[in-house]
Amino acid sequence: MASLAGDIRRPGPREIAKLLAPFPGRAAIVSRIALICALTVLMTAGYGTPDAATSAYIVFFLNRPDRMTSIVMSFALMLLVTVIIGIVMIFAILTIDQPPLRVASMALLSFGLLFATSASKLRPIGAILAMIVGFGLDELGLAPVGEAATRGLLYAWLMVAIPIGVAIVVNLVIAPSPRRLATSQLARRLRLAAHRLTGTATDDERAAFEACMREGDHQILTWLKLSALEGTLTPADGAALRQAAASTTAILVATDFAASEAGARLPDACAAQLAETMTQMAAMLDAGGYPVDVTLDVQDLPEGAALSGLVLADLRTALEGFAVPPSQAAAAPVPAPEKAAEPPARSGFFDADAFSNPDHVRYALKTTAAAMFCYVLYQQLDWQGIHTCFITCYMVSLSTTAETVEKLTLRIAGCLVGALLGTLAIVFVTPRLTSAGELMALVFAGAWLAAWVAMGSARISYAGMQIAFAFFLCVIQGAAPAFDLTLARDRVIGILIGNVVTYLVFTRVWPVSIASRIDATLKALVAQWTRIARAADARTRSALAAGALAQYGGLRQDIGLIHYEPSWVRPEPAWVASRRRALAEIEALEGPLVLAAGRAGAARLGEIAQRLAAGDDAHVQAAQRAADTQTPGAEAAEDHTADPALGALQNVIAKRFGQIADITRPASATETTTDARP
Repeated sequence: MASLAGDIRRPGPREIAKLLAPFPGRAAIVSRIALICALTVLMTAGYGTPDAATSAYIVFFLNRPDRMTSIVMSFALMLLVTVIIGIVMIFAILTIDQPPLRVASMALLSFGLLFATSASKLRPIGAILAMIVGFGLDELGLAPVGEAATRGLLYAWLMVAIPIGVAIVVNLVIAPSPRRLATSQLARRLRLAAHRLTGTATDDERAAFEACMREGDHQILTWLKLSALEGTLTPADGAALRQAAASTTAILVATDFAASEAGARLPDACAAQLAETMTQMAAMLDAGGYPVDVTLDVQDLPEGAALSGLVLADLRTALEGFAVPPSQAAAAPVPAPEKAAEPPARSGFFDADAFSNPDHVRYALKTTAAAMFCYVLYQQLDWQGIHTCFITCYMVSLSTTAETVEKLTLRIAGCLVGALLGTLAIVFVTPRLTSAGELMALVFAGAWLAAWVAMGSARISYAGMQIAFAFFLCVIQGAAPAFDLTLARDRVIGILIGNVVTYLVFTRVWPVSIASRIDATLKALVAQWTRIARAADARTRSALAAGALAQYGGLRQDIGLIHYEPSWVRPEPAWVASRRRALAEIEALEGPLVLAAGRAGAARLGEIAQRLAAGDDAHVQAAQRAADTQTPGAEAAEDHTADPALGALQNVIAKRFGQIADITRPASATETTTDARP
């Protein structure tokens, strides 16, 4: 192994270029978002509704690659905003003439919604709701009379309804169906596996292959579920395609093992024949169907080729049973991999530790305090233009310090880029606009660039959202083109103030390191692979492995976030090195555990679990030394049969663990600030 998980350097220009590179479906959703933004601007200009920039920005929250999710999210947001406006109106009636009571209501509602954000199923949207309620009450305080306040609330509803209506129509017309996306993704996996198996994959294709392995089956299974809901997928086809998703996981794991181990590589003729079969199957999936009755006419390998024979057997099983779901009598339904990788789902709205874990209350208090400080600041300065500092506190606050600082960084970068583009547009483009169509073209271009970033990797997607936000604030200043440069200046200043306040609060007051989450997830991942090792049949192993592979990818991202933590929050270098080592060792065991049904690698998995449970450094170092000195023969105790394939796998595991030990021995004493995320 060349390096540990986590030893990828911070992205430079070359890495950023890779993050911005096109991938299947990216241009389609980006163009769709840009079109909806342009049509939204046309509608707001025609009706003269206020806050047209916000209407265009809302589009970025409504759209997903498939039409079903996009439409459902649009209706859900419309319902949610209607409820929020009703809540704001009730509080407005009680507090509009009493500023102290209105501010107290803002703080109380903010705390309650943020607590629910941290401790309940409201987590994905709770902070946004708190921001909308607080900012809505603030804006109502500026209204001179109650009638104006009521009209303001109605316009706020219209501000959201326009982009939602446009998004629903556009998605119904041109967005792809979830079934189409699911089959296309399965076809892409097969093509990448074919190229990887024959050694013809480019660097970009190898990176895409790794990404497919680490994303799991959750998205594909979600698309299949949505397809059933919209009536484009029959139960029989759904069962077959769910099995196809599990089969592609087995194909990816076996192919990766064959490509990474010299002794597991298949003969050229055999690999070419398998690759041709995969390519033909991918063509069927691209056409909207799926392959059935797959038969491989591939000769068995000589007895001396133990590892390659094991790979061939796994590939044969996965390909010939590619879309053949297990019968109800023969096997239980394949479990959903993502759910299997997590603790059992809790019933009820609140988490189990909602009222016992003080971190939930602390998160709500910290975010509310930061937001209310910013609110008082711009009110006392009488500088309404920097109200984005108040919004920023809600937008960037997350449960851990590392995630919050990362989001702060992306927000600063995005708003600076967006403000620069918007300012250039105001100076050089807006004065030449003579029609609504030309304004739409300008909005389309800016939205397209921002959406290209926003629809990419999670490492940069939030920056794309901020590019759009700042750009729209600059170029959409009303129903007609305007040239107020102070608007961009004030918004950027507000965002920077909000970032500074949030950073100080979240790094100085009850800071929460991401280390505890890494430990919990790492232990859950070891437990998941233990279940995979004990699984009786290949189908179940493949389904469970998809969730474990995706969980590994999430852990890499979390470890990559550690360098965002300030020194007084960040764990010790030895802790970071030990977790990177454990993650690398799990990666070394993935292929053998799937290929050999857990008979090779289970003992090593137990060692990792013991080392994580030990806790203190002395136990960790002792366990590491024991693992470093373990010989291949020690692993043989897992299986008492004289199976050459198992012996070869145990040798591979021992070799990989030795390489990891060689890498970590000098690295454990030093700290690196690297980003592990793909």
